Amino acid sequence: MNLKEKASKIKAIVLDIDGVLTNGLIGYSGFSDHEMKFFHVRDGHGIKLARRAGLKVGVLSGRTAEANRKRAVELEFDFLYEGKKDKKAAFEILLREQKLKAEECLYIGDDVVDIPIMRQAGISATVADAPGYMDAYCDFRTKLRGGEGAVREVIEILLKEKGQWDSLMEKYLS
Repeated sequence: MNLKEKASKIKAIVLDIDGVLTNGLIGYSGFSDHEMKFFHVRDGHGIKLARRAGLKVGVLSGRTAEANRKRAVELEFDFLYEGKKDKKAAFEILLREQKLKAEECLYIGDDVVDIPIMRQAGISATVADAPGYMDAYCDFRTKLRGGEGAVREVIEILLKEKGQWDSLMEKYLS
């Protein structure tokens, strides 16, 4: 099945956070226990475009952090599953609760913990700076690194393959 055929079935985008929505670095302040993470604004706008196109968008992350929850609220994620060390089991819960099939999901991951989901998802992608062996488990690798616009890159590819990109751009080009 080619990418256009796979894309036609996608109803949801499932994202890892650390290394995908962020560059994977985690900072700690000496004055508090809070983590500091940086999210790329273009990824955020890409997520908004995906939601305007009628797609569900959300997160499946092995870690928990206040920054994750804050970004999820800002971007109006449809779901947030965090602190899920067993991502495969968590993905099954996500599918059941969100009333989705695995082939209806596009998953973006960057490390070995993501492989079980990448093998099940309808489309899977990895980021430019993921380890090379991840290529064996994904449909494509982004040109951009995690936290530097890779999510937006994947969303643009998906929306173009689904034939929705041009109509979404009319708002900005008219």
